[in-house]
Amino acid sequence: MQRMIISLLTTVLISSGIPSAIYAQEYESTPVTISGEKVKINGQVCYSHIVLEKQTLYSISKAYNVTLEDIYSYNPTVREKGLQKNSILIIPVMESPATSEKTVNETVTENETVAQPENEQKSEDEESFTNAPQRIHIVKWFEDLDMIARKYGVSVETIMKANGLSGRKLSKRQKLIIPYTDDAAPQEQVTAPENMEEEPDTTQVTDSISEKKSGILDGLLFPKKEVNLSLIMPFKATGTSGNIGNMDFYSGALLAVYDIANAGTSCDLNVLDTGNGSITASKGSIDNSDFVIGPVSPAEINEVLGMSPKAVVSPLDQRAASLAETFSNMIQAPTPLDAQYKDLIDWIYEDMEYSDRFIVITEKGGTQSEATVQMKAAADSSGLEYKHLAYSILEGRNVTSSLEYIMTESGTNRVYIASDSEAFVNDVVRNLNLMIYNKYEVVLYAPSRIRNYETIEVENFHNTALHISTGYYIDYNDPRVQEFLLKYRALYNTEPTQFAFQGYDLAKYFIELVAKYGNRWVGKLENSDASMLQSTFRFRKAGEGGYINTGVRRIVYEDEWVVKRVR
Repeated sequence: MQRMIISLLTTVLISSGIPSAIYAQEYESTPVTISGEKVKINGQVCYSHIVLEKQTLYSISKAYNVTLEDIYSYNPTVREKGLQKNSILIIPVMESPATSEKTVNETVTENETVAQPENEQKSEDEESFTNAPQRIHIVKWFEDLDMIARKYGVSVETIMKANGLSGRKLSKRQKLIIPYTDDAAPQEQVTAPENMEEEPDTTQVTDSISEKKSGILDGLLFPKKEVNLSLIMPFKATGTSGNIGNMDFYSGALLAVYDIANAGTSCDLNVLDTGNGSITASKGSIDNSDFVIGPVSPAEINEVLGMSPKAVVSPLDQRAASLAETFSNMIQAPTPLDAQYKDLIDWIYEDMEYSDRFIVITEKGGTQSEATVQMKAAADSSGLEYKHLAYSILEGRNVTSSLEYIMTESGTNRVYIASDSEAFVNDVVRNLNLMIYNKYEVVLYAPSRIRNYETIEVENFHNTALHISTGYYIDYNDPRVQEFLLKYRALYNTEPTQFAFQGYDLAKYFIELVAKYGNRWVGKLENSDASMLQSTFRFRKAGEGGYINTGVRRIVYEDEWVVKRVR
């Protein structure tokens, strides 16, 4: 494996030197409300619950009317690690939950996460597997019993009994006997990919400089084998408390560095903590980097952009997109809202049939926020003919006749709500469900923020076949996502948050781009579209300035609690 140079923050994060207050769990219970987000996993409908500060496993299990074992089966690292603030628990839906109160937790990304439940179907003859054909599996650093059982199609109990295991803990390179079940034909031993064979050494810290200096043409005409990255974020790693989201972002980036090192490219990761409220990075340290990720706020990004001509990647804040119009070295990673609105209109255009009708609904007399203006402008500039309905929320109980007047009975009514008022959007969705009950065919198109509105029942999203264009969405059926989950759990003994996915995506995408194209990498951005774990990167030039990500993901709420990514 290529040498991997990682700065001092690696030890701060991984070792016991990190302030205990950052990850310490206090068990003064915070009230638990039932999440409005549901996902379907292997046929089982589950809640997606974001853990709040001071919530406990006991209080969560009682609120959702499940046992602790139910929670452990879908969230395996919780058994040993416990709860972490902002992590996401997948909880199977049981009858008669403790409360009917609904809530959708607000996050910077979509509220989806999960480990797959273990397959514990027992073989028909577990008592006689000592006489059955057997396989030998060598345990990799990231594997647990659940993963191994799913891989071979046997139960966890079968493996434990065949190997005389009294507990679930495994060690790296441990040899396990895997009996064949009666209906399983012998097959070759399943092994992990080569680049996951060795356990990562995340506590190795070195300040040494590469002994092999690049030639004049290295990075111009040939791929680079060493990439220098500066990560600038407010970690507050030396204080009594830290920014958990940014720490998770760093954890994801660190795992990307490890994966890329295994593929043959080493990365000098220079981590700069701005937790004291000021940019501590020197111009020299940035100039030695191929690119910079961070800081978080537009004001701090603006400061870094003025310090060096190096490319600066804005990692989290959508509001920083305006800087790309001014600075040629600015790269905006989060997809701006106006790009999401434009994609919604494009989607409607692609879906429209001859007998369909495009309907735009706005709030009469409502506050015209910037988002509302952008949503309406996207519809007006599309060139699509549409029927317009404007009403005030006080008129909501009597608006069905107006909807009937503009709707079609012979085709699909494709409805676009140009408002970011939760109360108004909720009223429109309620009325649309009434129209569906009256046998009108309706499809609702909306930006991702609608999923964070607490007052809208998630059932109504499925009823209206909600179509969402969003900058973030994690597809847990994606094998790459499943592999990331396993490695992240094994490395950090906890569940990843959306921040961790974002850190991994950004670090992996840009390090690989620099490694492939050398110093010419910025000019290749527009030809390097990529679908990552959580984001789709589709960078386009912003006039004479830098680059803005226009990549979106399209998801559809289908019947039977299925949420499906269609692009």
